[in-house]
Amino acid sequence: MDITLKIRRFDPENDTEPHWEAYGVTVLPTDRVLDALHKVKWEVDGSLTFRRSCAHGVCGSDAMRINGRNRLACKTLIKDVNPDKPITVEAIKGLPLQKDLVVDMEPFFDAYRDVMPFLITRGNEPTRERLQSSKDRERFDDTTKCILCAACTTSCPVYWVDGQYFGPAAIVNAHRFIFDSRDEGAQQRLEILNEREGVWRCRTTFNCTEACPRGIEITKAIQEVKRALLTRAV
Repeated sequence: MDITLKIRRFDPENDTEPHWEAYGVTVLPTDRVLDALHKVKWEVDGSLTFRRSCAHGVCGSDAMRINGRNRLACKTLIKDVNPDKPITVEAIKGLPLQKDLVVDMEPFFDAYRDVMPFLITRGNEPTRERLQSSKDRERFDDTTKCILCAACTTSCPVYWVDGQYFGPAAIVNAHRFIFDSRDEGAQQRLEILNEREGVWRCRTTFNCTEACPRGIEITKAIQEVKRALLTRAV
């Protein structure tokens, strides 16, 4: 089938503002948007720039706005995005645009690092592994699925207008350790998220949950962190 991809292009060496360009390619209905982008780059315009790596929805590098919604291009089938009309593709919002579909991810990763996304323990080095029951593991199982694609954070209206907000992904990764029975740094993370640009900036619009390609209940996780702050029981 023949489709039209309408891509928002930006070359910092030649453009002052992004602009839209349309490309016609032939694809199968079961092809992915990533396949269509490859056709444009490999057969039509080699200057098109975008990120991709595993192409199987694991690395999260090809998050972009497709028909106005944050998705992974490698998981979005052509037949599922109304191919009878031009398919719009643009960079995710809220992060500095570098070129075409590529944004600067450093602000996103800065927030991720700020919540200390690693196991914190005290005392002597253990002589055996830190054991955990299946029930305790289930407490934070959902938030271990994050692949750091930034689809949730860059779908958040608060993040679009407030670049200091930690954003959903950082809170999700804090949640993963706050509720880990082996961790001893929960109070530190809660204090970090209790700051002005922390968890209280969330307005519960559910955009993040709808955008997550891994199906994480992000809004629920944020609410659990808020509740933990109010009760200081984690």
